[in-house]
Amino acid sequence: MFEAFWRALVQLVHPRVLVRTLLPLLVMGLAIVVAAWLGWEGAVDGVRETLQRFDLSNAAMQWLDSVGANSLRAVLAPIIVVALAVPVVVMGTLLLVGWTVTPLIVQLVARRRFPALEQHRGARWWQALGWSLLCALAALLALVASLPLWLIPPLALVLPPLIWGWLTYRVFAFDVLALHASAEERRHLMHVHRWPLLAMGVCSGLLGALPALVWTLGTAALIFAPFFLVASVWLYTLVFAFAALWFAHYALDKLDRHRAALGAVTTPPLAPMAVARSPSPPAQTPEHRP
Repeated sequence: MFEAFWRALVQLVHPRVLVRTLLPLLVMGLAIVVAAWLGWEGAVDGVRETLQRFDLSNAAMQWLDSVGANSLRAVLAPIIVVALAVPVVVMGTLLLVGWTVTPLIVQLVARRRFPALEQHRGARWWQALGWSLLCALAALLALVASLPLWLIPPLALVLPPLIWGWLTYRVFAFDVLALHASAEERRHLMHVHRWPLLAMGVCSGLLGALPALVWTLGTAALIFAPFFLVASVWLYTLVFAFAALWFAHYALDKLDRHRAALGAVTTPPLAPMAVARSPSPPAQTPEHRP
């Protein structure tokens, strides 16, 4: 796992990988700009009106005014909009990297390290797409269901990386094995190595939290939120490209070792060849003269 980490870190600066990461950036960045142009003000106004309908939120606003935090009232609605938009952006970036960058990464890793690894094509592109969408939906439901637990400080630090790590593990482990492994091999490897793969996913999820540091800039980050979202997409793309490289190096190595072990077990040792001996001529009996 650690060897695969360093290999992925070195290969992340490969020119073809860096160029391919521009595609998710362009797609998601354009989507963010269009969504912000069409619906940013409407979303902020809608959240503000929704907060005013509930007595609990009004009481919270009055309490903030009483403690002198009047400025927080103005930025609360944009904060909520950004908080709702960031998971969607992260999930969309992850899926785009899985569909556009991961196939190139798998080809690069296989050609350099495992040129003799056969392609069993255990999953088609539409199967990988369906799997990614299903896992993303499950992760989104887990995030929504766990929101009340985020009020507990220890769980707020544990649950999001764990959910993002599970999603990263399930998506990238499937994608990097889809071309070379058969369906049976993929299920076997994802089950046997599930804990290392989950650990890799959680580490990738923690790295994915680094772009969120741009929101610590305060009010300036909220004013330019659409532009900061686009900038964070590029950082998320690099993080997920690194995760794809990490999973590719690890999973393809395990697949190669798995096949080598099966070949060593199923191939019987060659029996020693017997040396053929020429038959000895029959013994001649002395002739009796009459």
